[in-house]
Amino acid sequence: MQSKTTDAQIKRMADLLRQGAALTDLACPACGSPLFRLKDGTLWCGKDEKKVILIKEGEEETKVTTNATMDKLEATLMTKMQDLQAKIEKTDNVEEIEKLTAALSEVLNSLEKVKRMKKS
Repeated sequence: MQSKTTDAQIKRMADLLRQGAALTDLACPACGSPLFRLKDGTLWCGKDEKKVILIKEGEEETKVTTNATMDKLEATLMTKMQDLQAKIEKTDNVEEIEKLTAALSEVLNSLEKVKRMKKS
């Protein structure tokens, strides 16, 4: 049973390499498996199939996790903005358009705040 798990993990790691990920000299702090750097710069554990955030000595943990959270929030807001845009395109109902554009305005305001917070 153990060899099947290992084979599956090796196949996932090989897939990461085929997709353009780079094998790093770093190890996952949770399982010790080699870490891969994805094309977008994200560190990834092929064994655990999780994003890994390494905190350098002297670096504040809260700052690193806050940046990751802000990145995720920004991506979520961008997705919501696209969803709202698609709904606005599909409807001819003026009241619905007003509601959707109000929601879109709030999402855009929130996105702007997130971007400002990331810069500071």
